[in-house]
Amino acid sequence: MMQPGKLYVEDRGSGAVLVLLHGFPLDHTIWNQVVPLLETRARILTPDLRGHGRSPATQGAYTMELQAGDVAAMLDDLHVQRAVLAGHSMGGYVALAFAQAYPERVAALALVGSHAAADPPERRQGRYETAGAVARLGVGVVADAMAPQLTSRPDLVEPLRQLILKNPPEGVEGALQGMAERPDRSAFLAGLDLPVLFLVGDQDPFVPMELAQAQVGNLRRGELKVVNGAAHLPMLESPQFVADALAGLVAQASL
Repeated sequence: MMQPGKLYVEDRGSGAVLVLLHGFPLDHTIWNQVVPLLETRARILTPDLRGHGRSPATQGAYTMELQAGDVAAMLDDLHVQRAVLAGHSMGGYVALAFAQAYPERVAALALVGSHAAADPPERRQGRYETAGAVARLGVGVVADAMAPQLTSRPDLVEPLRQLILKNPPEGVEGALQGMAERPDRSAFLAGLDLPVLFLVGDQDPFVPMELAQAQVGNLRRGELKVVNGAAHLPMLESPQFVADALAGLVAQASL
């Protein structure tokens, strides 16, 4: 039995370390098409975040700071001092929290279908309400609502629904509560002096292009790459494009 907060992780390839953090309410397997395209160019770590996939669930809110601590402990266990972090959606929020808590450990940052803003009040309230619905009715309420919104490809909807259903209710509730409580890190992001890549699908319903453009515009060393034809899961919808963009970021990093 894994200890609470001890993450399941897959470790592939060799060289500079690239950590790929999945979004809510998914797991490390969303990166499965990207990893083989990258593992000759970097050492790829793909963990399951707390309460998702094969990592243990705990009760209570999974704040971004708590999850960043889980990632730090994972890196400690693997004797990795410094890495490039790429976070998808909630994984991006975790990556930002990690960069703020452990700045010396981050060589570069990628936000994939993610951003640094906090939830507006109505979105925050919606997350709490959804967490309550999961407690009463189970993970299916999230799987049914979210799967069709995540992708531009109809063939991926049912596999995504099944992937979401594998997660325990307390994991889904904890992540929802943690995302609702996250602070705005836009000012922190703007102050970073390291390579930052935004990867955003041009059909992403969760990350407005205007928000990504505005946040990249405030960066010292920022770049925005738009994934044409992709919604919220460009690593599944355009894996080669995502792999090449991440390889380029690793090449820029001082590792």
